[in-house]
Amino acid sequence: MDFKITRDLKNELLKRRELEFTLTFDGPTPSRKSIQEKLAALQNKDENLIVLDLERTRFGKMELFGRARIYDDEESKKSTEREYLLKRGEPKAESEA
Repeated sequence: MDFKITRDLKNELLKRRELEFTLTFDGPTPSRKSIQEKLAALQNKDENLIVLDLERTRFGKMELFGRARIYDDEESKKSTEREYLLKRGEPKAESEA
């Protein structure tokens, strides 16, 4: 996976960085979790503070266009982000049978 950050904006009011990136990959489209881990490693941040919002691929191309928000702390993340985006990419809880 090769990341290219196309836009990096610091939002002081919401205590976060807003990134737009292009990801070039080989093989199948990477999972949200693997993208989040790679982005966290590149930015030297905790992966729990990163929220992936938009991911688009084009048919036949090995490129993914996406947006991510990197928060300064967990509290500002929970107060700002929509609930369904926080749940995306998390492992599903097994129901008791």
